Amino acid sequence: MDYNVLISIHILSVILLLGVGGGSAFYKFMADRSGNIDVIVHTTKIVVLADWLFTTPSVILQPISGFMLMNLMSYSLDTSWLFISIMLYIFSILLWLVAVYLQIRMKNMSLLAQKEKINLDEYYFRLVKYWIGLGVFSALSMSGIFYLMIFKI
Repeated sequence: MDYNVLISIHILSVILLLGVGGGSAFYKFMADRSGNIDVIVHTTKIVVLADWLFTTPSVILQPISGFMLMNLMSYSLDTSWLFISIMLYIFSILLWLVAVYLQIRMKNMSLLAQKEKINLDEYYFRLVKYWIGLGVFSALSMSGIFYLMIFKI
């Protein structure tokens, strides 16, 4: 495949990955802060859907396009910046998988609270804090990857 096509796919995929992740985090954070169960349910359902529709394909495309670029440009896995980037990517995706699990739990908890017309309990908001923490460390890892990819140090 042509370099320009591959690099375009790789860059667009990371933009989608970070953009959807950042947007989802902001909207979910604001919805949870509102305390309005209807807003929380609606937003959390959309965040889970956005992860399946946009983030998951990007998570898959990133390593595929990355390895294709690596081969095209004759880089090897023992190149330090590339190896560190791959390790950071694996770390970030593991965090994301846990965050997705928490999102689904929070969605189900909020749906139940809405149905039973009760307030969300402290456990829900503890999960929100864990979710935010996972997101912060995942975003920092992705930022590190971005830095390494640009400056190749």
